[in-house]
Amino acid sequence: MSTAPRLTALDAVHRALGATMTDFAGWDMPLRYGSERDEHVAVRTKAGLFDLSHMGEITVSGPQAVDFLNFALVGNIGSIGVGRARYTMICAEDGGILDDLIVYRLSEAEAEAPQYMVVANASNAQVVLDALTARAEGFDAEVRDDRDAYALLAVQGPESPGILKSVTDADLDGLKYYAGLPGTVAGVPALIARTGYTGEDGFELFVAPGDAEKLWGALMAAGEPVGLIPAGLSCRDTLRLEAGMPLYGHELTAGLTPFDAGLGRVVKFEKTSQSDTFVGRAALAAAAERAETAPPRKLVGLIAEGRRIPRAGFSVVADGRVIGEVTSGAPSPTLGKPIAIAYVDAAHAAPGTEGVGVDIRGTHEPYEVVALPFYKRQK
Repeated sequence: MSTAPRLTALDAVHRALGATMTDFAGWDMPLRYGSERDEHVAVRTKAGLFDLSHMGEITVSGPQAVDFLNFALVGNIGSIGVGRARYTMICAEDGGILDDLIVYRLSEAEAEAPQYMVVANASNAQVVLDALTARAEGFDAEVRDDRDAYALLAVQGPESPGILKSVTDADLDGLKYYAGLPGTVAGVPALIARTGYTGEDGFELFVAPGDAEKLWGALMAAGEPVGLIPAGLSCRDTLRLEAGMPLYGHELTAGLTPFDAGLGRVVKFEKTSQSDTFVGRAALAAAAERAETAPPRKLVGLIAEGRRIPRAGFSVVADGRVIGEVTSGAPSPTLGKPIAIAYVDAAHAAPGTEGVGVDIRGTHEPYEVVALPFYKRQK
């Protein structure tokens, strides 16, 4: 029995704009509005406006919220300052990654009911919610599913600070990267976060679903003079790929630990809580030791010498054998060439390693090995 995809609060707006819609993680989402290349270039050079309302917001509150989150997640949540955010992960007992997350600290830990907002990927939101709910047993903390409480808009690109400043009185100059503050944007109450998934400066705005259309219209009007255009999920993927940002289900999976993915830095074995015990600790300690003594495959960038496009699952080859696998691949509008992210043997991971190719339907296409990211914005 098929289930109709969920609609965001901006569904009517997307359809009025003629967006190509797609089913993504159970949501009907805009893939593109016109040319995905034009949308990509707009975000790199001017600004793009995204609907990200499919993301999963989970509120955690209560006297033991910090101790609970330190137990449930691999990061040191207690060290997050009020109004700041942190990239972290939730892992299974065997150390496998269930999802990568952003956690916002919304109130003082000394408050009667300190609050945190955990933002999960759309495809894993229910998995994360279920895991947090199960792990909350024994803690004086509440886990609340707030996915229906928010719409999420993102304005990304070099013009985004000016666009947002024109419709808010919030102190954006004082808002650091990976931070969030409550404010009013175009008369709409919002949590304004300086985060993103494009490699550009930008902001994500958490608002009530009923305010989403008003905010979208105000941002489009404010941004039109400087080239802001609507942007869909397709260009969001090529933007994050150029920026070397991992995507769950591609670079991150339940079969990999953070150390396997080269992201062991997010695992904190010492935490600011009553106990340093957390789910997956033993397995992750073993993974950390393995990574030091026998480095796993490394995540690298690949740039095509030709025009054929690599896709996830294609084999990376060298010396007549398979040395790795592509996790993500696409044409790069910024570089003007096909690019890929791949896990490869450590012996072939150094930038400039010769003789590396990708098996594209039986033909070994030559690729240059480079360090990630492919693109890094000028500060």
